Amino acid sequence: MKRIFLIVLDSFGIGEAPDACDFGDVGANTLKSIAATGRLDIPNLTALGLGNIDGITSVTSVKEPYATTARLCELSRGKDTTTGHWEISGIISESPMPTYPDGFPFEVIDAFEKAVGRKVICNLPYSGTDVIRDYGKEHIETGKLIVYTSADSVFQIAAHEDIIPVSELYEICKVARKILVGKHGVGRVIARPFIGSYPDFKRSENRRDFSLVPPKDTVLNILQKQGFDVIGVGKIGDIFAMSGITKTFPTHNNSEGMKKAYELLSYDFNGLCFINLVDFDMLYGHRQDAVGYANAINEFDKWLTDFLPRLGDDDLLMITADHGCDPSDNSTDHTREYVPFIAYNRNMPKENLGTIDGFNYIGRKILELLGAERR
Repeated sequence: MKRIFLIVLDSFGIGEAPDACDFGDVGANTLKSIAATGRLDIPNLTALGLGNIDGITSVTSVKEPYATTARLCELSRGKDTTTGHWEISGIISESPMPTYPDGFPFEVIDAFEKAVGRKVICNLPYSGTDVIRDYGKEHIETGKLIVYTSADSVFQIAAHEDIIPVSELYEICKVARKILVGKHGVGRVIARPFIGSYPDFKRSENRRDFSLVPPKDTVLNILQKQGFDVIGVGKIGDIFAMSGITKTFPTHNNSEGMKKAYELLSYDFNGLCFINLVDFDMLYGHRQDAVGYANAINEFDKWLTDFLPRLGDDDLLMITADHGCDPSDNSTDHTREYVPFIAYNRNMPKENLGTIDGFNYIGRKILELLGAERR
């Protein structure tokens, strides 16, 4: 293969993992919840073989799928974006990243307030839309920063764009990232700018993630060091702190991500194009909007209609996910689920590989198919 397009449908889980009980996610099934809306219309994913994957009953199987398929089980002790993407690229996280169900300790908040010269409000686990509803007015009146977290390993900072310009918020996040290391090394510091007037605030599309640098070389680093192109689309550059990335194209939503991926079909590169489509998770999973999730998957499937025929003989498309986020369960958090693996090249053999332990199977296959040396 010359070019591999790896698309992560952020949070597209396909059923509870064997250890879901350890994460409070018994019964979670993102795909089943989406299908239950009756809105799912995915002829391309069905033809590729999504319904042929182990355990999937909510999508029709086909006699002769177009792609190789598998069900992947996460090995890392986590269910967040960073952990999932790192495992895809070869890093198994044996210890979970720190979470803060009671908010961040005084030592963290005190150091942060002193470093940025602003006080903090909230400092609790919170829904991103609820937190600006409940604290947005106070933030505007005082200039204090809304700091909150979730069940994931995240330090999120919300600020109104008229009070703190987006560029300033990003700099504040960079300060937080330097503080949050060691035992408080959360997976991501996230800028959450919002707009509007009280009480009708809404989050803008200027979110940005500031991740930890991976603790060791990933598949991305291996490819880069051997002269391959590693192109990140969406928040891939942020997730890997640009480590191993040769070119990045940040996007604000699925539409921009799919448009850029389509444009890159005309770009002569040799290596990996790694794409994250975030709306499934950010706009629909966390907000428990199963109908919106179904419509977004339908849009992706429709986009495949034009994308698939343009893949060349030396191109491979991989589709997977990084975790689940069941929009119909009893929380707004990520869910511990299996994820799909779909690999399409018109000339490759088509087979069902069953259930495979480790998202890192994807990274190994990328190195093998591109002819890169494992190090």
